[in-house]
Amino acid sequence: MQNPYSEIFRAPGAKGFAAAGFVARLPIAMAPIGIVAMLSQTRGEYWLAGAVSATFALANAFVAPQISRLVDRLGQARIAMPTTIISVLAFAVLIAAANRDWPVWTLFVSALLAAAMPSMPAMVRARWTEIFRGRPQMNTAFAFESAADELVYIAGASLSVGLSAALFPEAGMLASTLFLAFGSTAFILQRLTEPQVRPVQHGSRGSAIRLRSVQVITFALIFIGATFATTEVSTVAITKELGQPGVASLVISVYALGSFVLGIIVGALNLRAPLQRQLAIAIAIIAVSTLLPLTAGTVPLLALTVFVSGVAISPTFITAFGLIERHVPEAMLTEGITWVTTGIGIGMALGSFAAGAVVDAFGAQNGFWVSVAAGAIALVTVLLGQRSLATPECDLNGCEAGIVPAE
Repeated sequence: MQNPYSEIFRAPGAKGFAAAGFVARLPIAMAPIGIVAMLSQTRGEYWLAGAVSATFALANAFVAPQISRLVDRLGQARIAMPTTIISVLAFAVLIAAANRDWPVWTLFVSALLAAAMPSMPAMVRARWTEIFRGRPQMNTAFAFESAADELVYIAGASLSVGLSAALFPEAGMLASTLFLAFGSTAFILQRLTEPQVRPVQHGSRGSAIRLRSVQVITFALIFIGATFATTEVSTVAITKELGQPGVASLVISVYALGSFVLGIIVGALNLRAPLQRQLAIAIAIIAVSTLLPLTAGTVPLLALTVFVSGVAISPTFITAFGLIERHVPEAMLTEGITWVTTGIGIGMALGSFAAGAVVDAFGAQNGFWVSVAAGAIALVTVLLGQRSLATPECDLNGCEAGIVPAE
């Protein structure tokens, strides 16, 4: 049987932009935790470190879709190059401010400017879509990207914290900034695979978030993001309670590993069920499996239940991005994908906050109830939105986007 992953990389330029895109997206995981690691050591105040990190993360979550909208209108190179330069320079100022003990306001201003970092996952997926639109290989390409995202979150955060602890406080942020600079430059210079700019037509004016399908998927994935952020926070708390805080990172890695493995398998299959039904099934599995960690009283059992609860995350992302490609007009595809990734980021921030509050008030084990509630809300959202997410049958000649504007 032919390897479907080797098949997608036969496309001219695919290996190059996929590799560059992987390097350029490492800062997504490295920067937020790198800021915390850097400032907690140089300033000695965790509240300040957390506040600056949150400023960057939340600002990027709201700015990235607007940048992606410009990318759709003007092209990747014309927008990604200047915004990347702004972000790289702002990160450099942030590193200098931390090292030289500059005023606190310089930390927040540089974090805000660094939020101009463009959405690399969206631009990479836009290139895959340009190559394989309406063909089975696109599902495999999206599966590969979901697996790459998992690797970024597994490796990026650990690398950032490890460098800061082993070398010097700014080492993690310095590496993150260099990855952003060199990875983005290599990606942007590959013009052969850059999607062509489509003219804005009726139905593709305004923002992609006005489409009902984008609203449903983004809202659902806010709560999916909350489930795995909650799992991470609760895992750290419960391993500490069990007297084995050092294994928290291992258990969290097992959580991501479950998602990575099943994502690779799903990408190798050509599932025939409608995408909206696949999304509902994947989220249903997540919702049910969030109950499992509530039963974990030992670290091995916690690792097992966390592994199972993570298996459907990548399939959820694969089908969600596939639905975005089907529903969003070509002229606003990058923005549509970015709204979904933004929803995940917002959910992670809210989930971490909610889980932390529940853990402090009711104990480590009860933190997982936040995941249970979030999973249930995500499932209800997708079930109620099945009609809006329904797509026409597509053949190898392609599929017209089904535009369903919000009421």
